[in-house]
Amino acid sequence: MSELNKIVLKIISNGKGILAADESNGTMTKRLEAVNVKSTAENRLSFREILFSSDGMRDCIGGVILFDETINQISSSGKSIPDLISSSGVVPGIKVDTGAKDLANSPKEKITEGLDGLRDRLKKYYDLGARFTKWRGVYSIGEKYPSDLAISSNAHALARYSALAQESGMVPIVEPEVLMDGTHSAEICLSKTSEVIKRCFEELILHKVDLSGIILKPNMILAGNQSKDKISNEEVSVKTLECLKNSVPNEVPGIAFLSGGQSEIEATENLNLINKNNNTNFIMTYSYGRALQQNALKVWSNDIENVVATQTTFNHRAKMCTLAAQGKWSSELENK
Repeated sequence: MSELNKIVLKIISNGKGILAADESNGTMTKRLEAVNVKSTAENRLSFREILFSSDGMRDCIGGVILFDETINQISSSGKSIPDLISSSGVVPGIKVDTGAKDLANSPKEKITEGLDGLRDRLKKYYDLGARFTKWRGVYSIGEKYPSDLAISSNAHALARYSALAQESGMVPIVEPEVLMDGTHSAEICLSKTSEVIKRCFEELILHKVDLSGIILKPNMILAGNQSKDKISNEEVSVKTLECLKNSVPNEVPGIAFLSGGQSEIEATENLNLINKNNNTNFIMTYSYGRALQQNALKVWSNDIENVVATQTTFNHRAKMCTLAAQGKWSSELENK
């Protein structure tokens, strides 16, 4: 077993999942302002530190994805944020892309940037304590999209990033997100997501990336958010498993789904059914941002001094997600 594979298994084994706390300052500002909290570095740190020091963190979370601002901050106890996270037995990680920009010659699509200077940034983040990384490619579904240009250029970038991350001793999360925005059917989502994931693995293999030392972070197979043809949660699980069985090489140890605009309950229920129906060797878990944090953020915004209420809310959500990652969740448990 390689060191990278050991890190992967520490992050996603035993129902543990990933807390995606890597919102950019712009995104975090929108989240805070939506609950009437001023977005300052202190407030952003305060909310995240409450989550990072919770029981749910220790019991349910295997890894935390951080943003550049956060990984450089010092907690109220005087520990660095990576040290605070590590003290709960959780692996610190870091978002290393610099965001999605318009794709040249296909301006309605996006290409993720950040390869320039990445090797040096990775060394800095390793020295700060990060042991895994994240890079998100984003794809839209439309009449002409995603184009072959968007699929191939983002796959190439994800592969180059992954090779550099592994070279630096860190596990890459490979995140090709096919957005749920649009009127498309679940069948089209299945077709496009399969195409995107297959192309990613072609490039990863070409770049000699050790597939046993990565985590795939895909979207679930859903109808578009404006589609009239929604599918059941059971169908979501069946189509998602079909996609992954046909697109992901067996060497990949685990898959951590993004929540992608689903509500907290939807994301939990769908993950639970995926695990109940899972007839693969892949570990299936979660890498959720809003679907782990949103209720806790609302509670915290009512009284930012009330640490206990915020942590209690987060602990519950993390526990529900971890039960779902083991196929043991039920709606009755939500109200206990």
